[in-house]
Amino acid sequence: MELINATRMLAGYTMGMEPSGRELLVVVIKGTFRLPRAGEEVRLHDQQLPLIMADTFTGAPGFSAPYCEVDFAPHKHRCDVLLQGSAHAPQGRPTTRIAVGLRIGRWMKTFAVVGDRHWQAKLASVTGSAPEPFTVKPISYDFAFGGTDMHHENPAKHAAFMRNPIGRGFHQHLKSEWVDGSPLPNTEEINRPVDVPDGDFIPMAFGPIGRAWEPRFRYAGTYDQQWLDQHFPFLPPDFDEQYYQAAPLDQQLSIPVGGQEVALGNLTADGSRTFMLPNFKAPVHIFPKKGEREDLQATLDTIVFEPDYERFSMTWRVARPLKKNMFEIAQVLVGRKGREWWQQREEVAFPIPVVMVRAEPAT
Repeated sequence: MELINATRMLAGYTMGMEPSGRELLVVVIKGTFRLPRAGEEVRLHDQQLPLIMADTFTGAPGFSAPYCEVDFAPHKHRCDVLLQGSAHAPQGRPTTRIAVGLRIGRWMKTFAVVGDRHWQAKLASVTGSAPEPFTVKPISYDFAFGGTDMHHENPAKHAAFMRNPIGRGFHQHLKSEWVDGSPLPNTEEINRPVDVPDGDFIPMAFGPIGRAWEPRFRYAGTYDQQWLDQHFPFLPPDFDEQYYQAAPLDQQLSIPVGGQEVALGNLTADGSRTFMLPNFKAPVHIFPKKGEREDLQATLDTIVFEPDYERFSMTWRVARPLKKNMFEIAQVLVGRKGREWWQQREEVAFPIPVVMVRAEPAT
């Protein structure tokens, strides 16, 4: 199969699979844009970020926050809005607490970023120390409420905060020597400060949530003996495509997305950014080896802001069910071609037939 990319962005394809076992042609378009400053317009970045082929993390996989997820999810029914970056104190003046926010159209999410703190455990009370001043503070689930409690001598009593097992601040057992001096999270809800180690606080960050975290892992389905006997190697019948959504539920926007105003608060050194989200239409033309051309439209379903790098990326996706396999498709055109290209293509039979000519023996 030949993929023709007529955009100035990157495009790729892979084979996906439905729970039923039916194969899909998944086509992805990814564009990287400069984060505009006041008075500037959004334009494509000179350096287009590559398509992500495997999940990446801020540190060791499984022990740190997810940073980017693979770009080839077969389906996303809502648009994931993600941000990887840092909180910046206004005017660069040290502060102990600020609010950060991201808005797209009418949707908005805000939370507080707090300076470094630690638990102070004395006798029967546990309190947090005063936060230290900061000018720039990284934001990720590494620094949000959560973590594991592995201190107890009985492994059966070890615990993990499954909404964010790689975070900080969580303790199920409040023995002074286990709690005292351990770090608190650097993010928390605006009106609900983290004040006890064993609370049920919402981890606050803008990045993707782990595939094995609560509640996302529940959408992955049941992999038991019945699945092995009746459905392997296909996905289980109770697999839910919500599993493909990388963003937490409050960062999933209804589709379509595009053309709305974007605002970032205290996520850049200059304090705020406001600009219009591109409203790019992503046509995808499928040319089967047998049958008529199929004209499809890819859907914007992932936006990733990286203010520290002055960029953001947008990803469009379309999934086309296959009757048999990938070999039934001759060409895929992503984007728009001029009239001359279409005329030339109509004049040439595709695929070009191969004619075998018998070679005369050399004399």
